[in-house]
Amino acid sequence: MAGNRRQGSTGDHRSSFKHGKSKYNRSSESREREKENGNSTGIVYKLFLVAVAIGIAVTHRNHIATMFEKDRHFSHLSTLERELAFRTEMGLYYSYFKTLIHAPSFMEGLNQIMYDNVTEYPQTINVLKRFNLYPEVALSIGYRIYEDVNARLNRQTKVCWQVNRGEGKTPVQSCEGLGEPSYFYVESAFALNGIMMGIFFLFGTYLSDRMIGGILTVACYFFNHGEATRVQWTPPLRESFAYPFLVFQMLLVTFTLRCKSPNIYHSVAIALASVCFMLPWQFAQFALLTQAMSVMGTYVLQYIDDRKLKVILSGQSLGLAISYVLLFGNEMLLTSFYASCLISMWIILFLRPVLDKLHFKIIIMAVQSLLLAIGTVCSKMVVGKLLNIADDAHIGEIFRSKFSDFKNFHTMLYTCAKEFDFIEEITIWKFLWTLLLPCSMVVFVTAVFFILKSEYSQWKNPVVANGSAVHASTAESQGRNRPDAELVYHLFQQVAFATMAIMIMRLKLFWTPHLCLLTSLLASKKYFGWCGRKEAHFAMLAVVLAGMAFTGIQNLQHQWSIMGEFSNYPMEDLVDWINDKTPKNAVFAGPMPTMATIKLCTHRPIVNHPHYEDAGLRERTKMVYSIFSRKPGDEVVKGLKELKVDYVIYEDSWCSRRTKQGCSMPEIWDTEDFENRGKTPFCDILRDHPEPYFKRVYMNPVYQVLQMV
Repeated sequence: MAGNRRQGSTGDHRSSFKHGKSKYNRSSESREREKENGNSTGIVYKLFLVAVAIGIAVTHRNHIATMFEKDRHFSHLSTLERELAFRTEMGLYYSYFKTLIHAPSFMEGLNQIMYDNVTEYPQTINVLKRFNLYPEVALSIGYRIYEDVNARLNRQTKVCWQVNRGEGKTPVQSCEGLGEPSYFYVESAFALNGIMMGIFFLFGTYLSDRMIGGILTVACYFFNHGEATRVQWTPPLRESFAYPFLVFQMLLVTFTLRCKSPNIYHSVAIALASVCFMLPWQFAQFALLTQAMSVMGTYVLQYIDDRKLKVILSGQSLGLAISYVLLFGNEMLLTSFYASCLISMWIILFLRPVLDKLHFKIIIMAVQSLLLAIGTVCSKMVVGKLLNIADDAHIGEIFRSKFSDFKNFHTMLYTCAKEFDFIEEITIWKFLWTLLLPCSMVVFVTAVFFILKSEYSQWKNPVVANGSAVHASTAESQGRNRPDAELVYHLFQQVAFATMAIMIMRLKLFWTPHLCLLTSLLASKKYFGWCGRKEAHFAMLAVVLAGMAFTGIQNLQHQWSIMGEFSNYPMEDLVDWINDKTPKNAVFAGPMPTMATIKLCTHRPIVNHPHYEDAGLRERTKMVYSIFSRKPGDEVVKGLKELKVDYVIYEDSWCSRRTKQGCSMPEIWDTEDFENRGKTPFCDILRDHPEPYFKRVYMNPVYQVLQMV
């Protein structure tokens, strides 16, 4: 019986084992099915996000294109009128697009802009290197392909009709469609910025881990559209082609900071995005400088380890090197603070084993911060001295003039312009009325509190390592990454962009979108889970969105209500006269914005232009602008003859207008020309009596053409 009991016991055991195995298989299969369902749901969700991003991209493209059309009535302008609508730098950039598409071949057009003797006559310069013209190069290739494919398919690419302008003006032909060069050009800028808004939505969604965060980001951007971008008014400007790539590059950096094990592919992606940002815009280096310092700040606080910093730093350094090569050794990149900052960061990284011997975290952080600041400044000075380059010297002078009584001719030309002044008070009020600033401040304060609480918690609860207790922060710094690194980076980035915008109003175009991005974190369960249950959190977000919309929709309605129709008959008459009455090799000088139009519409050589970042060009412009000084006529004419000028375009408004006290052209000259202070400005003499130095050969209510005698 005992044996029978043992047998029964064994049989029961096997039976039980088989039954357990069957339950295990069902449980395993159930988990696999749940995993498959979860994967399917995740894919559907991601496809839905992409679909929403595409819809937002199309909406934003239509929004800015509609405003541009309503502001200028662009579709009904003639080719000449459209070109006249591209004032200042815009006309200069578009002129090179025209050169590239009208040349017999693309390579011939490329050769013309690489060996250009029309822009700074009589010098021959590489304008592709100097003016960041890769957008025009890429668009010219696209335009040629578009026209060639449609020609082969025998498809029409534009529709033309005659427009009666009235006011005694002759009718003009107006063409619409992508086959019209100006249309292709501006539509490309609008499409790119439409895509940027789609990426912005995905960025906000990724940062907050919720789609509602992306919607908040986009809503904030639209409600503050006039403070976030100028693409709807000035599509050819460099920022229109560059900024979308900065948004994508920042998304890649954020992804890398959040990634557990970043690799070389992350570096390559960051490098390519950085190149696409740097090639179109000479000011990209300053935004990337703030990014490098923000990432370094995250590293100094020990939120990322050496490996992660190396991945990001490698991407930034590779991007800078590629841009330097593609811009034919552009010296402003090599001598930039950005390049010097990257050098300092590599040095700090290599010195890590030495700095770790200091043991105390606060001392290590202080030494790293000092090395970054001192190393960046010293590297910048050394490289600048070795290469004897002063192209960006005016940038330091502009910042110096902001905080002292220092000023000279060049800094005054910048600081007297509204966009280079301190941020306007009304801008801050606009951010308050749309709740953008209050919401971003709530996010900022909450994030700082969250990080400080986490720091305190880790300090209070030591981790045991190798048998001894060490603080968690120290353990993490020894090879492990800490959570919230991307949040720390964005907080640093926000402070940097805010500082830039407050000092130079034009740079609010970096700050405003980043305020919108930070607002997405209101939707984060991680940082705002204290709001309560999911329903309560969504209710709070709905209230915030409604509050933003109260003023935000009014802002949009104001933008939609702007109606205009471009016309500039005095400039049109001037261009027609130059084309009809002057030799094709006649050399012109005058105010920078006007010179860009003359080059674009007449193809005549000019000696100065609005791209003011080159030291040599600044001195040439100063010689031309001596006509607005109090210098003797003989001295003014001597400088113009050195530049081989044939005609000077005189605009009386430049002699008398001022944006603020001390900003008329004669007053700007008074900052340097002490010996002639108090004398009658030479431009006042030219207005009525150009002889014996010049001969007036053309005059309309705005412009005079004075021929050198």
